[in-house]
Amino acid sequence: MCADVRGCLIPELRSRNMNLELELLLRCAAAALLAGVIGWDRQEANKPAGIRTHMLVGAGAALFAAASILILGDAWEADGRGDAVRIPAGIVAGVGFLGAGAILRTQGGVSGLTTAAGIWVTAAIGVLVGSGFWLLGVGATVLVVAIVNLTPATSVQRSQDGVTSERDT
Repeated sequence: MCADVRGCLIPELRSRNMNLELELLLRCAAAALLAGVIGWDRQEANKPAGIRTHMLVGAGAALFAAASILILGDAWEADGRGDAVRIPAGIVAGVGFLGAGAILRTQGGVSGLTTAAGIWVTAAIGVLVGSGFWLLGVGATVLVVAIVNLTPATSVQRSQDGVTSERDT
């Protein structure tokens, strides 16, 4: 059993100093680089959201995760309570809105779903790395790039009579 609850939940909060902020900055940079790998892959496929967009989403998500860590530490010091999931939950909603902007409805179909999903998963990777879960963030980046490159894209077309057909593209 742990005598200091704060130290049990988040070991970094035992001593709050510049080292913690430098570690969080390093996590932010790592999240941006991992997100850049996904963005580079999407840019090479001529998709609307490329390296910069993905890197900004990953870095931003990591910064929000870092803020959550720091705020949680302050909350524990103030009154022994804190909610570490509130900020990451807001990221999910905000990035969902950003991803929705990448989805386009055309005359016969919808495009941009993979781009929107890529932005969304990039934010998740940013939250993971920003929270200190390096291995999971790197593994998820490899998994996302593999999924996008190794699975066939599916195109859904709707005819004028309302019949929907699916085909691999």
